Amino acid sequence: MLSHHQIAAATRIGMLTREPDTASAGAAALHELARALPLDAATLLTRDPLTGAHVQLAGIGYPADTSQALAVEFVTTPWYRNVVRQELPPSISADTEDPEECGPRFRHGWFYAERVRPAGFRDGVTGALRRRDRLVGLVHLSTQRPDAYDTEARRLLASVLPALAALADPMAAAAAPRDLPADGRASLVTSGAVIDLPGRDRPRVLCDEEVHGLLGAFAGTAGHRVRLLWPAAGTWYRVVLRRPRPGPGIPADAVLVHETPTEPPYGLSPRELEVLTRAATGETNRAIAQALFLSPRTVHSHVEHLLRKTGAASRAEATALAVRDGLLRPAPEQLAFFVER
Repeated sequence: MLSHHQIAAATRIGMLTREPDTASAGAAALHELARALPLDAATLLTRDPLTGAHVQLAGIGYPADTSQALAVEFVTTPWYRNVVRQELPPSISADTEDPEECGPRFRHGWFYAERVRPAGFRDGVTGALRRRDRLVGLVHLSTQRPDAYDTEARRLLASVLPALAALADPMAAAAAPRDLPADGRASLVTSGAVIDLPGRDRPRVLCDEEVHGLLGAFAGTAGHRVRLLWPAAGTWYRVVLRRPRPGPGIPADAVLVHETPTEPPYGLSPRELEVLTRAATGETNRAIAQALFLSPRTVHSHVEHLLRKTGAASRAEATALAVRDGLLRPAPEQLAFFVER
């Protein structure tokens, strides 16, 4: 039966999933585990969504070479495959505790002989961290005590694996940024890939090659966020490009793309939106006419229409409204004018 302090530790680990700094929260979670389970060392690993490589998020007690081996070499062992297919985290002591347990025996392998035992550890347990059927990381615990991780200890660790997975998942913070709506489609986009986020569908605007030009332009700025309007498949979308919170597993060039369907505000037409965007960059009517292959008279008419629709008293007031509310459909070369820094 679990003790009071074990239950309290599990509860505190669950509460740590609300912390924005996942590295610090992960370290705190390992220290909470040390209060509930016998351990002399522990490491929490996150899995890079692009490469599949494991990277340490937090660790206590392991020598540097052992931590590195647990992140890089462990996944090449048969024992790793044993770990990821079991719901109850397997332990070294399971060799003698449960002789019928399937899978290779860790004590008989090279990793234990060359990495774990020389570091002074006699027992260990490893849990696979999953979120929505995705493997997002691993947790390793080790102790100098032999046969320390019995079935009860392993069940306790299993009970906190969902919370540890929430901490280890590099996509968790990106999938639910605090300043974006909880609904809508969202993905992380890098220079070489689109990374789908848990619980989010891929934005439809990513089917437009021009949007990828905007993403490249945004990544080249030092800005934090830009809001715009964009059509895709016959629907207009409110689109937000922003930099995700940096951390293990988040590529340095990643851009978070979030979209929600919308109607063009104030009943603006697509052409009026283009004119308003160019006006917001400071272009004159003549320059706008040349860029859009229109006559200056037509541009003047568009400006009059958008002033009437928005209720703005002047061109300057209309462009200020456009920047404030993200009433923009910029070309890549215009994006830097509107990025929030």
